[in-house]
Amino acid sequence: MAATNEKFEFRGFNHLALVCKDMKKTVEFYSGVLGMPLTKTIELPYGSGQHFFFDAGNGDSLAFFWFPDAPDAQPGVTHPANMVGQGSLATAHASMNHLAFDVPEEKIEEYQRKLEAAGIECTPVVNHDASETQASAEITPTTFVRSIYFTDPDGIMLEFAAWTRELDENDVGVAPQTAG
Repeated sequence: MAATNEKFEFRGFNHLALVCKDMKKTVEFYSGVLGMPLTKTIELPYGSGQHFFFDAGNGDSLAFFWFPDAPDAQPGVTHPANMVGQGSLATAHASMNHLAFDVPEEKIEEYQRKLEAAGIECTPVVNHDASETQASAEITPTTFVRSIYFTDPDGIMLEFAAWTRELDENDVGVAPQTAG
């Protein structure tokens, strides 16, 4: 679906900034396990923390803040308390539920094996579709994205996702809910 923004020219994301508990573990995971190059490191003024940037591909960056006085994460509030398929995925308003990296469809199974070989627990491949549960073990005619889910050292849910087809006007038909 070739939708056009008539108000602003967006070119993707410059960066998404998250908060980590331990910057060293974060660098080890994102650079060491996921292979994302560390591109910029900043020591914040007055000992207030650090801000590091990783190359997420396509000109986009994933950034992390580390604050020495940050409150602890709260599963089910700041991030999902469960992995996909294992319970509720609900999180608080203004939280980030998960981050999906766009990957080639033909590499999903390979990437799942690589994560597992690195000791990272991940879900089976999920074929998101129009079935009652919105997921199938097999690819169906309505499958629109295939993915695997896993977490980083802070419990942030991550997804490797691959579009399986172009979306069109038939993919937009659900009325938005209101807090009313």
